[in-house]
Formats: sequence, C-alpha cells, structure tokens
Amino acid sequence: MKYISTRGRAPTLSFEEAMLTGLARDGGLYLPESIPQMSHADMRALEGVSYEEAAFRVMRPFIGDAFTDEEFRGIIARAYAGFGHAARAPLKQLAAGHFLLELFHGPTLAFKDFAMQLIGQMFEFSLKRSGSRVSIVGATSGDTGSAAIEAFRGLDAVDVFILYPHGRVSEVQRRQMTTPVEGNVHALAIDGHFDDAQARVKDMFNDFEFRDGVRLAGVNSINWARVLAQVVYYFTSAVSLGAPDRKVSFTVPTGNFGDVFAGYIAKRMGLPIDRLVVATNQNDILHRCLSTGDYRPDGVAPSISPSMDIQVSSNFERALFYAYGQDGGAVAQVMDELKAGGFTVSQGALEALRETFDSGRCDEDQTRAAIRNTWAASGELLCPHSAVGVHVAEAQRSPGVPMITLATAHPAKFPAAVEEASGIHPPLPERMADLYERDERVTRVANDLSAIETLIKERIAN
Repeated sequence: MKYISTRGRAPTLSFEEAMLTGLARDGGLYLPESIPQMSHADMRALEGVSYEEAAFRVMRPFIGDAFTDEEFRGIIARAYAGFGHAARAPLKQLAAGHFLLELFHGPTLAFKDFAMQLIGQMFEFSLKRSGSRVSIVGATSGDTGSAAIEAFRGLDAVDVFILYPHGRVSEVQRRQMTTPVEGNVHALAIDGHFDDAQARVKDMFNDFEFRDGVRLAGVNSINWARVLAQVVYYFTSAVSLGAPDRKVSFTVPTGNFGDVFAGYIAKRMGLPIDRLVVATNQNDILHRCLSTGDYRPDGVAPSISPSMDIQVSSNFERALFYAYGQDGGAVAQVMDELKAGGFTVSQGALEALRETFDSGRCDEDQTRAAIRNTWAASGELLCPHSAVGVHVAEAQRSPGVPMITLATAHPAKFPAAVEEASGIHPPLPERMADLYERDERVTRVANDLSAIETLIKERIAN
C-alpha cells in the first residue's frame, strides 16, 4: 500500500513513512493510492466481534508491511485498554431512528482518543524498532492536544509540543494539557485563534531546515493514521444497525473535516452510507461552502463549542482531491487561492461533494436548546459539539434510514455551557476528579514562527 500527496508533487511513501511524516513536503496531505474494499460478507462478519478485532480487520489492508499481524493486534489492544466502556464506542438510542454514537469513553473524554491512542502506540513501536527520535508538533482547538499529550507523555523517543489558542479552550481542555508532569510534553498557549496555531504548525513543516533538524512529526488530522483510526467506528456502528443489508446515515459535528472524512473513506470502502451530514456551529464555513461553492474565511466567532471554532479546515483538502478527480494540480491551485483569501469550488467538484455530503448549521441558542431538549427527552446529556450534531441531524433525517449522530466529547469537558443549558453540572469521571487541583505548566507564546521554532529547539536541547 502506497501513499500519495493531495498536491501531487511529493514522494510516494509507505504507510509507516506517511505516518511518521505527517504533512507531505509539497504542503499536501497523504492519502492511499487506492482504497481497499470490504465485501458484504466481510462486513457481516464484524457483527458481534470486539471493537479491537473490528479495528484490526478494517485497518489491516491500509498498513502494508509496517507491522506484522501479531504486532498490529498488540498495538490495537494497548491503544484501547484504557477506555472506560467495554464496547469502546457504544450506541445509545435518542428517538425512533436516531442514535448517538458515544465516542468519549477514552482517557481524555473525546473522540480524538480513538486515533491518538492508536497512533501513540504505532509511533512508539516504530521508533523503538528503528532507534529514532522525533519531535511532535500539533495544533489544537481543545481536544486533539490533550489526546496527543495523553498518548505520548513519558515516551522516551518523543518530544511533544502542542499549540492551543490562549483563552479559547475550556478549562477542562486546558488543564488536561497543562497538568501532566512528564518532561517530554509541552503545552504552548499561542496568542490568536486555532487557525493561527494550525498555520504555524504548517509553516514549521514547510520550513525544511527546521523540520529536518528536529525530526518533525505531526499528529494533527493532517496525519493519515489519525483518519484511518476513525474509519473503524463507522463500520462498527453501522453493522450494529443492520449494515450492509440496510443503509445508514451519519451526522458529524466537525470543524476540521477529519472525522466526517473518515466516514467518506468508509463509504468508499463499501459501507452503505446513505448521507454524511456535516454539522457546523456558527463558524459555518463548511456549510456555506457546500451550500454555495464559495470557501472564504471571514473570521472566527468564539462559541460554546470551541473545538469547532475553525475557518481553515485542513481535511477538506482531502475531500477536494477526490472531488477534483484526484488532480493534484487543481488542489494545489485552490489551496494557493485560499492563502490569498479564498476560493470557489468548480461546478463539477461541487456536484461531486454534494453526492456524498449534506450540511447544516446550529447557532448558540439552538445548541443550548438541543442540550436541554435531549436531556428532557432521553436522559442523555450532550456536550455542546454533540448538541450541534443532534440539532442538525433532526433536520436531515430520512424515513426508513437510521441516523447516527457522533457524540464527540463528554459533557464534563464543557461544564459551564452544559449547566447553563440544562441545569445539570456534569461531573468528571472519578479518575479525573482532582483535575482542578493539579498544578499547571504552560508557556505563553506569540503568534510568531521564529519565536516558536526557537522555543522548541531550546526545549529539545534540554
């Protein structure tokens, strides 16, 4: 299995090389040269198996010879051993035909744990085998950073630097990043918003002297292994509702497009997904683009669903690659136009996107109402991001096709917003009960590439 860049000008890599590289050297994102297929018989055979076994079967065709079967099964087992639910990704029914996929039972209470715990184990195995060391740099709007720090803390062969927007994450999200005591993890509070942090990470990858000097690796959703890990729960949840013998739809609250793009890969593998619905908050650039074809950032408005406060959705580039018929030159052109202020998707590409993706928007009042109403109707307490998904899903449901909404985070990660909407203060799980008492360790940094690179080099040297 080989991996190619969405912009068509980077070397073709193996799975392991693409995983350790992250962003392609031409600025693009890696994708498999071809997408393996799962037969209906293969999918039916997932019924009743453990999540770990399903993960092995879904992901195995993508990894080539990076790991033996025995090694890969061990990696998967270690990745999910710390999850707080035996099903890993349990389904809860909200209403007739509407289901919630709980993706918040991992160690940091967010869906990012499914990918990050796996990639942490894969990195550790690969780096120990080669005797190498890397520096991981990531940007986060809240959940990726804590999941990455949790996955890599204390590992000998990795230094981790996570940039998050100062003052724009919840207190729980911040403390999950700033309270680990291991010396190899570093929380950096950048002046600005998430798009600034993400841009500086991409700048570091495009500074080849710095990139090569510190052996830079990325664990944002630019990393293909992150997307691949998220493909699994589309299969497990759909099969539990009757796939492949019936179609299933999904609604995905998303800002960076990675989680919903994993659903697109599942569909390309053969999973009978009827619709993939992109649910956005008031920072609705993805909804606007899918509605009008115009992708033009117009500033980020802080919201009670901060992990979605994004205007530059990195993984949308992967969807554009397929929408433009895998034309790397066309993708490179629209990405250049984005740097200049925005772009318009061609009519043909827009029609290709709309064949798979629907979209909807949820404002702040609607988010609060969804939290309040879902609690009253089903006893399920939603985080604000999951509430965005539920609101949009209710408007997009089709008779006869089950709708699965992805619940991306535990409500206790956003206690103030949840309590304001529902009157219920969601407690942290017992294993995190002392989170507010732990000492914090954080470095404030300017939104300046040179200053951030200098800081990273100093920390690595020490």
